[in-house]
Amino acid sequence: MSTVESSTEGSQQRELLGHPIGLSICFLTEMWERFSYYGMRALLILFLTKHFLFSAGEASLIYGAYTGLVYMLPVVGGYLADRYLGSRKAVTYGAILLVAGHISLAFEGPQAILSGDAVERSELHVSIFFLSLALIITGVGFLKANISTIVGALYGPNDPRRDGGFTIFYMGINLGSLLATLLVAGIGETYGWGYGFGLAGIGMLAGLVVFWKGQHLLEGRADPPNEEELKKPVFAGLSTEWLIYLGGIVAVVAMWWLVQHQTLVGTLLGGTGGLMLLIVVAYGFMKCTKEERERLFVASILIVFQVVFWALFEQQGSSLTLLADQQFNRDLGLFTLTAAQVQTMNPLFIVLFAPVFAWMWVKLSKRGLEPSTPAKFGIAMLLVGIGYLLFSYGLGLTDGPGKSFFWLFVIYLFMTLAELCLSPVGLSMITKLSVARLVGMMMGMWFLFTAFANFVAGFLSSLTGAEGHGSGSGELSVPATIDLFHSVGLLAIGIGVVLFILTPLLRKWMHGVH
Repeated sequence: MSTVESSTEGSQQRELLGHPIGLSICFLTEMWERFSYYGMRALLILFLTKHFLFSAGEASLIYGAYTGLVYMLPVVGGYLADRYLGSRKAVTYGAILLVAGHISLAFEGPQAILSGDAVERSELHVSIFFLSLALIITGVGFLKANISTIVGALYGPNDPRRDGGFTIFYMGINLGSLLATLLVAGIGETYGWGYGFGLAGIGMLAGLVVFWKGQHLLEGRADPPNEEELKKPVFAGLSTEWLIYLGGIVAVVAMWWLVQHQTLVGTLLGGTGGLMLLIVVAYGFMKCTKEERERLFVASILIVFQVVFWALFEQQGSSLTLLADQQFNRDLGLFTLTAAQVQTMNPLFIVLFAPVFAWMWVKLSKRGLEPSTPAKFGIAMLLVGIGYLLFSYGLGLTDGPGKSFFWLFVIYLFMTLAELCLSPVGLSMITKLSVARLVGMMMGMWFLFTAFANFVAGFLSSLTGAEGHGSGSGELSVPATIDLFHSVGLLAIGIGVVLFILTPLLRKWMHGVH
């Protein structure tokens, strides 16, 4: 048997353009799901401050609680798929909830009114808005971790195409994001919030149709672990499958309540993350071999470190969007960007540079020079830290609005280059270092710590303009923003240095997994 045949053993044999054909369905489904999610996210902070007239601090905390919960639910969704539903059914159910959530956002309700020092809002429409967020949160919980797990299941354990496959999958995410931040963001700000949110819902519906029509191309790799057990009645004549679906509706109600209590969300995420880490460590000592245990520890360490990266990266949808709206000249000569469309730079840079990075890693690997996964995480931290230091410097060069768009370009470029070193590699790392019986849970843990990072991102954003809660003012404080961004930039660089110091030990614990 040749080396190539040996390395692709266990991979899906039917291929398209050199990769398992199932990757195309995952690519398109995730592209449309991200179209809906990032389109909605691009408008969210502006919708909260301009339509409902929340202060910048309040809006940032709502944003952080929402995005935090979005990434927390995959812990549960990953477990339910591993144990009962299988990835295919979980992704389908999640997509249905997402369609409902995005479409309901299109009914925006009346504009809030500032009356003296008080803001008058339609409580009914605020409640409907939070229900829409709850549907999206729960839908992502069932879909997000499991679509990534399907990608991992298409490749054998030693298939050298795995990193490239995840990079291609990641391009699908960012192609959807690129289209969303151009179309959904532009239409929402120009023609009305409801039109933008409605377009996001149509995108999610397209993703559901693509996945439903293309399930046969997955060739059973995402099916339930035990279809017969799943169908058996277990309570009141209902099967396990239908009890899980009903539990999803209960989760929607719980998320509706939680997203309105942001401080509790932060406590829940931090506590749950710590508990999950303890469970994985205990499992490593009690149920794993030395080699499996040390690999789990490497995955866990990198999962914890990525919190700082995502807390800074997710400023795109909160403080950076408010800054683009209030402080920067967005007239680029041939065209003028809306504040939400500024977020287009991240997926545009991803689409441009992802093939370059995929090619670069392969070339470096052939020469024995490719950085290990821990080293790539360290590079990512250095890049994002440098980006924030440069941006904080640029913010202080001129007073008042009309600041040069160049500084937005700089921070988005550095964040994107950092993202390409960490995120697609991170998803691949989880599937490679996890023991097979824990891969769904570990993928969920990745998203759980990302969830905590998103909450921290909202908290950090609230520090940039927290005065005037309830006043209807969405204004940020530029001096506070400069100080904060300078501090977090130095923190990220420091963590990058620590990761480089730890890299030799972490590589040893990976036991040959690259």
